[in-house]
Amino acid sequence: MAVQSKEAVIPPWGLAVAGATGAVLANALVYPLDIVKTRLQVQVKRKPTDISSTTNDRHYASTSDAISQIIKDEGLSGLYSGMAGSLLGVASTNFAYFYWYSVVRTLYLSYQKVPRSPSTAIELSLGAVAGAVAQLFTIPIAVVTTRQQTQPKNDKKGLIDTGREVVNSGDGWTGLWRGMKASLVLVVNPAITYGAYQRLREVIFPGKMNLKPHEAFLLGAMSKALATIVTQPLIVAKVGLQSRPPPARQGKPFKSFVEVMRYIIDSEGALGLFKGIGPQILKGLLVQGLLMMTKERMELLFVLLFAYARRIRKEKLQQLADLAAKKAKPLADSVAEKAKGIAPRLG
Repeated sequence: MAVQSKEAVIPPWGLAVAGATGAVLANALVYPLDIVKTRLQVQVKRKPTDISSTTNDRHYASTSDAISQIIKDEGLSGLYSGMAGSLLGVASTNFAYFYWYSVVRTLYLSYQKVPRSPSTAIELSLGAVAGAVAQLFTIPIAVVTTRQQTQPKNDKKGLIDTGREVVNSGDGWTGLWRGMKASLVLVVNPAITYGAYQRLREVIFPGKMNLKPHEAFLLGAMSKALATIVTQPLIVAKVGLQSRPPPARQGKPFKSFVEVMRYIIDSEGALGLFKGIGPQILKGLLVQGLLMMTKERMELLFVLLFAYARRIRKEKLQQLADLAAKKAKPLADSVAEKAKGIAPRLG
């Protein structure tokens, strides 16, 4: 109920701005982890007999090994490859998600005869609808960013040039929507995340309208960890779809996320579907915790700003009413005087 009360005083665009701001700040702080988890997820497990044939065929043994090798090969800036495009994608995706989530949730609540908090299933459904709509508009940025993050050192390109590379590939313009099916399936990730967040909030902090920063961080981290563990195989498959195909496929791209999963299982076993889960969960914990902490503060700021704006508007309207009454008083007095003068003659 507390969340509904707060949402009622903030328009959808306000909630969207709050969510997008929190997401951008959080992702900017932990971006190197995003690079690391992406590269761990696209690499194919090397067999003992395999020999690296090129300097670009890097293999990372762990998160720390990936960080040290990236810095060694590309310098500190290597940990921030594709950051501009990534943050643009983060901002647009989260703005769209929180906007549509607010819209569909408000519509759902408006049709309820008896006001009450949505069930867990409803929260998941609302989140899935909002996530699907957001993905339709923002997946091209995710495709380009994934390509940038996995480009070899001697083949680095900017956001626009990487986009052209995707378009000029065999898929044409549709290449910008590679992994669309996987992305639509993956809307269950934010759906689980925010559904769990809402449910945990109601259970742990019932009736509390504004959470403290550490409380929002805790709930965000808990909900994201759950969602990541459940959806990690799909996340790995999506990254494989959107990145360059592995050398063993000789440039032949994957056709579907099911094909990616089969390839990973054949090459690395079922556990390969969970590669990169360490930095994925760590990034998710930090990002979601920081996101929800910032979002809660931003929403509180909007509540205060809208309350202040309403008070100013009310004061202005009162001043206008007083001014109108002041100007009307002489006219009313004049009419009253004339009425008094006419009354004796009529009598």
